[in-house]
Amino acid sequence: MAESKSDSDFLKEFYIPAYIFDDVTEISDVPDAPKFPVLVFINSKSGGQLGGDLLNTYKSVLNDHQIFDLGEEAPDKVLRRVYTRLEKLKQEEDEFATKIHERLRIIVAGGDGTAGWLLGVVCDLKLPHPPPIATVPLGTGNNLPFAFGWGKKNPGTDRISVLSFLEQVTKAKEMKIDNWHILMRMRAPVEGPCDPIAPLDLPHSLHAFHRVSSTDELNVEGFHTFRGGFWNYFSMGMDAQVSYGFHSERKLHPEKFKNQLVNQSTYAKLGCTQGWFAASIFHPASKNVAQLAKVKIMKKHGQWQDLHIPQSIRSIICLNLPSFSGGLNPWGTPSGRKKNERDLTAPYVDDGLLEVVGFRDAWHGLVLLSSKGHGTRLAQAHRIRFEFHKGAAEYTYMRIDGEPWKQPLPKDDDTVVVEISHLGQVNMLATQNCRSKSVNDVTSSSTHHDGEEDDDNSDEEDSRYEGDEFRKFGAADTFRVPEEVDISQLS
Repeated sequence: MAESKSDSDFLKEFYIPAYIFDDVTEISDVPDAPKFPVLVFINSKSGGQLGGDLLNTYKSVLNDHQIFDLGEEAPDKVLRRVYTRLEKLKQEEDEFATKIHERLRIIVAGGDGTAGWLLGVVCDLKLPHPPPIATVPLGTGNNLPFAFGWGKKNPGTDRISVLSFLEQVTKAKEMKIDNWHILMRMRAPVEGPCDPIAPLDLPHSLHAFHRVSSTDELNVEGFHTFRGGFWNYFSMGMDAQVSYGFHSERKLHPEKFKNQLVNQSTYAKLGCTQGWFAASIFHPASKNVAQLAKVKIMKKHGQWQDLHIPQSIRSIICLNLPSFSGGLNPWGTPSGRKKNERDLTAPYVDDGLLEVVGFRDAWHGLVLLSSKGHGTRLAQAHRIRFEFHKGAAEYTYMRIDGEPWKQPLPKDDDTVVVEISHLGQVNMLATQNCRSKSVNDVTSSSTHHDGEEDDDNSDEEDSRYEGDEFRKFGAADTFRVPEEVDISQLS
């Protein structure tokens, strides 16, 4: 199909000539510097065949040198090479390269795990002028793209769809987003495992939760220490167990999980078969969050304080973005009364605070489908600490940005601790449909939510819920990817 002149002129605004990437290519007829030069990273295994198709389309409209298959090369190696080359050209007073460096943007296409990998690499590399990042939704939940206005449905992969996405990139605004470090430490057990168990014992996440090396500054003699990072959420309990079942099934039967709608319906079925719609019958109260661990929080520049967890809470979510489980918002928007009485605010993605939300069972989760629905708001915190009770359970389920694992809890250890703390920020690209709010836009945010504030009392747990007899119907080192990770499992 012949390329129209208007399309050709449009694409020049993104095109990076080959000489920028290596000194072998001869410099000839270099055009004016593009306004929106992009590096495109695509997980070709994401979305069934969509990732591969999208890779081919981008290569057909831009320079091969600026398109990267994450199945072939890790983003940290690419970015180190590109930025080293740009710095060299800048020192040679190459004005074109200097403008590329200043204007560079990144597009990443994949699931939330893939997007988180890219964000983590950009954060860890501490680039002199970190590029803002746009996300193409190729996964199942697609919480990251949805939170910044890029949609949650898998996109088209043809030329027209790609050009449409690039046009949105030209209009997108930059936003900061917090990222979070998670550390788990426990005494080396006398017997039994303590390493995180991924679905079918396979590496579970691109920004993997992994054991630190003996030379790591966080390593403590006589203890096992694990670390990781996340952008969207950390969760423990009911939702993580459902996700673990989903990933196990997908790894056993990948041929059945090539359609986003099928994937989402499988999640719902697992919620039923695992008994979360009748949780008090199928899941003993001993596995509820309050029985597993003591939870402590720290406000900014504050002291550790105990956080009361209602006895009925079976799932706890530490949320950074207003998008969970395919675009739902567990925190919602607190009413003016809640803001005054409990010092709660709307969720901002760059305020250095996590929203901590609890759920009783799957029916409680369904309230998120209503316009003002939300979970049980527990706190907003700068740091969060889980101290597990000795012998409370053999294991629990945890999840970071959609990637779950089963966590053994040594029965003879009273020192198992999981701690979450603020790490830093990166730049995101957001469309005009962006759901995420910035603390720098408080006025417009308040105006936007005037008609959406909730005024119910669902944060105050009724005493009836404390017992199981009453039921109501109602997802660089910190992010470094282990060599053995199969990224085809992270679509």
